[in-house]
Amino acid sequence: MTGLRTGEVAESAGVNRETLRYYERVGLLASPDRTLGGHRLYPPETVTIIRVIKAAQHLGFTLDEVADLLDLGKHRHDSSPSGLQARATTKLAEIEAKIADLGIIRDALRAALAAGCDDLVACSHIPSCPLPFADLVEGNNADVGSCC
Repeated sequence: MTGLRTGEVAESAGVNRETLRYYERVGLLASPDRTLGGHRLYPPETVTIIRVIKAAQHLGFTLDEVADLLDLGKHRHDSSPSGLQARATTKLAEIEAKIADLGIIRDALRAALAAGCDDLVACSHIPSCPLPFADLVEGNNADVGSCC
């Protein structure tokens, strides 16, 4: 029997042993052969698969999405419109939306710093507070001016 043992795969792929076992449990990796002593023996391409999984996660894909992409790769002869191009387009739109949201958050935090906000509860009662929750507070009669 030939193959790579768990520690060898983990070290080569830059993950820990539990990650391998987890990927196996959730179906991202096929169950490996075992030695007579019960040690797992993974095929060498397992290292590449794990690196692909980690790269896809780094790009923002969830493990469920990665599983779908890996499954699509196994069925390449299908001319499915839901392949990597479509999934990457969808993921890109999600990332761009998050970037836009982060820009709004950044601007609100900058405004809070410029206004001198120092206490969330106190600022929540000041109408001029630039933080988003200020609009949600009803019946505030605090002074207008710097936040806190």
